[in-house]
Amino acid sequence: MTTLEIMQSAKIASYGVMTADTQTKNNALSAMAQALLAHTDAILAANKIDCEKAKGTVSDVMLDRLLLTEARIKGMAQGILDVVALPDPAGRVIESHTHPKGMTIQKVSAPLGVIAIIYESRPNVTSDAAALAIKSGNACILRSGKEAHGSAAAITNALREGVKAAGLPKNAVLLVEDTSRESANELMRGVGYIDLLIPRGGAGLIRNCVENASVPCIETGTGICTVYVDASTDQEMALKIIDNAKTQRPSVCNAEEICLVARDIAKE
Repeated sequence: MTTLEIMQSAKIASYGVMTADTQTKNNALSAMAQALLAHTDAILAANKIDCEKAKGTVSDVMLDRLLLTEARIKGMAQGILDVVALPDPAGRVIESHTHPKGMTIQKVSAPLGVIAIIYESRPNVTSDAAALAIKSGNACILRSGKEAHGSAAAITNALREGVKAAGLPKNAVLLVEDTSRESANELMRGVGYIDLLIPRGGAGLIRNCVENASVPCIETGTGICTVYVDASTDQEMALKIIDNAKTQRPSVCNAEEICLVARDIAKE
């Protein structure tokens, strides 16, 4: 499908997700997690091709972000199941008051419609973004970087299978097929189809979306992950946290970059 056709399809599908109840959405998420595990071999095969193509063109850090393993796919599936356990954000009463004439007026949270997420080389973002969109009652359009596109396509196929099995429209999860810059520009200009654009990546990607999008856009942060050690903390625990935050997997974007220590205990 062209990017325009994808936006049109997602818009139609969004009405089915927006009206789904909590149990239906949770059933879809559980089925998405199961489908991911069931398609592990296909996802790993696609990822192997992506990694081979990327060698020599990206850094070792980016290669590690791109790489999928059976354990990482299991982690992605568990991440979806963790979303199942979260409270439903749709339909939550934020404010309520009764007018002197007896009318009750409420502010209630509601789904947006279609959320487009533009991201770079981490294929696990595909399942993370789709799960959060479905949980909140939204359809999503995913646009991955070209290095991860094969992996993202295999993951999306599995997720769509799960969505359909739960009775929701499978086009509630769609992946942009065009990896050129023009497809990202089409999403930025998708007025009438895209209700929210979220760029997830480096400063250049975020700046481009914020400066050029005609649709509503959330300016996400670009990092600088800090561990702060207060003077009153348990220092043995703090050391374990510092070590884990950096060495468990240094390549990910939430790995520790700064360790800030209170002056009173800095020498210790």
